[in-house]
Amino acid sequence: MLKGKKILLGITGGIAAYKAAALIRLLVKEGAEVKVVMTPMAKEFITPLTLATLSKNPVLVNFFDPEDGRWNSHIEIGMWADAYVIAPASANTIAKMAAGIADNLLLTTYLSVRSSVFIAPAMDVDMYEHIATIENLSTLKARKVHIIQPGTGELASGLEGKGRMAEPEEIVEILRDFFSKKKSPY
Repeated sequence: MLKGKKILLGITGGIAAYKAAALIRLLVKEGAEVKVVMTPMAKEFITPLTLATLSKNPVLVNFFDPEDGRWNSHIEIGMWADAYVIAPASANTIAKMAAGIADNLLLTTYLSVRSSVFIAPAMDVDMYEHIATIENLSTLKARKVHIIQPGTGELASGLEGKGRMAEPEEIVEILRDFFSKKKSPY
């Protein structure tokens, strides 16, 4: 059901960024075309080279390429996607999405994307359960952003609780279900 679908994967800074590699592999295996946009902080957790190799597309981080000045248009990126999946979605990025802040390429793309948006929150339990995060997620849900619920278990901090990014297989299944339910115009 994902064959030929154009999936834009947004990756934010957090330890769960390592799961993005597995997610890309699964999406590509399903026949999806994957492009990646990541925050500068995400590069501290997983390299653009790894993601570009798996997706078979250049990874976008900045508004322009510092080597040759080529512009990375958030408008064109947003128009390309059949779905925009932000996984992991940090508390910081979720807050900025809810407030409409566009201070990096991932967020400006979010504000201009025309497709459905899915976010897979990933953060420590205290951050996830904080009233600000709860309200931000509620705001995004009211704006028709699909929230992929995090799992419960041991977190990177050593604490136990809700906040683990959904597993890549679960995210792929949610996307399969989403596209299978979309009505064909024919």
